[in-house]
Amino acid sequence: MSTFLDNQNWRYATKKFDAAKKISAEDLNILKEAIRLSSSSYGLQPYKVIIVENRELRANLQPAAWGQSQIVEASHLIVFANETKIDDSAIDDYLKNMSEIRNTPIEALAGYGAFMKSKITALTAEEKNIWTAKQTYLALGNLLNAAAELKIDVTPMEGFVPAQVNEILGLDKLNLNASLMATIGYRHEEDASQFYKKVRKSHEELFITL
Repeated sequence: MSTFLDNQNWRYATKKFDAAKKISAEDLNILKEAIRLSSSSYGLQPYKVIIVENRELRANLQPAAWGQSQIVEASHLIVFANETKIDDSAIDDYLKNMSEIRNTPIEALAGYGAFMKSKITALTAEEKNIWTAKQTYLALGNLLNAAAELKIDVTPMEGFVPAQVNEILGLDKLNLNASLMATIGYRHEEDASQFYKKVRKSHEELFITL
C-alpha cells in the first residue's frame, strides 16, 4: 500500500512533456490493458478509447484543446469517447460476450438483460449521454494508477471543445462523443510543476464518518 501511495504522491498533471521520449510498445500495452480492465456500470464499457500517435493529427487537435502544448509534446494522446446511442443491441452484445466467456447459457442471462434494458433504454438521450460519459472517468482512473506505477506521466484533460474534437476525429459518424482526453509520456526536466507540493484537502476537511 505504501508503494501505491508513493506513486500517487509522485504523479501530477504534467504541464510540459519531453517530446523526445516515447512510451515503449510494451508499456503502452500495459496501459491499454489497465483501461480495458476498468470497472463500469453493469460491465458494459459504453465507450471507445482512441489512441492518437500521429503528431500532425494532434497538431490539428491542439486548437480544440485550448492550445495546450501537451497535446503535441506528449508521447501519445488518448481520447475517451462515450457512446451516444446505446440501445438494446449493445446490451444483447454484452450478454452474448458474457455467455461465451463464462460458458453460461444465454437463456440464463435473460432476466439480467431485461433488468438492464429497463434501466438504460428508458433513459432520455441526454441522460444516456451523461451516464455513458461518466463511465469514461472510471477508465481514466485506471489509466492514472497504472501509469504512475510505470512512472509514466499523464495529464487528464477536460479543457477542450468536444464538438471540434468530434469533427476532427469523425466521432459523430460513429455515434461517439469525446468526453475526456489524457496526454501520456514523460515529464520534461524544465517542467516546474513537478517540484510543487501536492495540494489536497486534509482528512478532516474531506472525510465524513457517519
